[in-house]
Amino acid sequence: MTTDPVDVLGTVDPVASVLSAYADGRRICLVTSGTTARPRSVVRTAASWVESFPAVSQLTGIAADSRVWVPGPLGASMNLFAAAHARFVGADVVPASAGASHGLLTPMALIGALDDGVDVAGMHLVVAGDRLTRTVARRATAAGARVSHYYGAAELSFVAWGSDEEDLRLFPDVELEIRDGVIWTRSPFLSHGYLAPGGPFTIAPDGFATVGDHGRLTNGVLTVVGRDGRAVVTGGATVLVDDVEEVLRWVGGGDVVVVGVAHPRLGQMVAAVFTDPVALTAARDAAPGELTPAQRPRLWFHLPRWPQTAAGKVDRAAIAALADAGALRPVPRTGGASSGAGA
Repeated sequence: MTTDPVDVLGTVDPVASVLSAYADGRRICLVTSGTTARPRSVVRTAASWVESFPAVSQLTGIAADSRVWVPGPLGASMNLFAAAHARFVGADVVPASAGASHGLLTPMALIGALDDGVDVAGMHLVVAGDRLTRTVARRATAAGARVSHYYGAAELSFVAWGSDEEDLRLFPDVELEIRDGVIWTRSPFLSHGYLAPGGPFTIAPDGFATVGDHGRLTNGVLTVVGRDGRAVVTGGATVLVDDVEEVLRWVGGGDVVVVGVAHPRLGQMVAAVFTDPVALTAARDAAPGELTPAQRPRLWFHLPRWPQTAAGKVDRAAIAALADAGALRPVPRTGGASSGAGA
């Protein structure tokens, strides 16, 4: 029997291919979302997914009588996992929210569903793929949903689970260490790495692995700060995007994307892009007291909704391109939020 991994996305039924690979003791090949870098093919055993199914069932209550709404594409590993888990336990995967007992969404998809008036009352929503702010989680809870949120990666699988980004505690059977500010984890759920060399996934001799995300572990709660490589160089100073976003989210009470906009003298200017004009105003008013001069955004923009990747995540590259191309108009301090034609 060949030991080559099964390219499950290249098959007619990717979910069946995952479960068949598990039965045969085979490895599977998945593709990362490519949100912050080019997509890569991740290789893992099918068992490394299936072994986490009991914990997910316990945390979510998904069972044979459940109806699981998975609106995103199966090309995203979080969606394929959810569909495989549902089929493994005998639950139905449904294409629409009506009658669903559970839902698996990105934070952006959740915001869109709430904005569109989707009835989530009585549903258990599992939100992943990007950070879920407490504000959005509470909004879903107020609409009658139960909300769970997890942090992980295609390379690592589950790392931490909670109700929002401020309540992430270790997933069962996961060990975690913070080494020089970087999150390292060891569990039965790790992948074997990539088909091709390169990429952020690293396994240490002691079995701990990382994808380069930075974080803090305080009293058992994991705070995910961000990943190396996201920086704006302005006037010779290197500004870490994740540091600025963390502060602006805290003082503004809304989500934000920070990007660099080309400038002939400074190299780049720090720009902050919000979808909530009230949060933008609050963050701008508080920024001088919370950020260093280099970190403070020189430009403030508003977008009605974030552009999204094919996997349903916030498309940072598209936001940066809009800002850098001048497709967004800066929000005046004394005026209302506005956006350019490209928004």
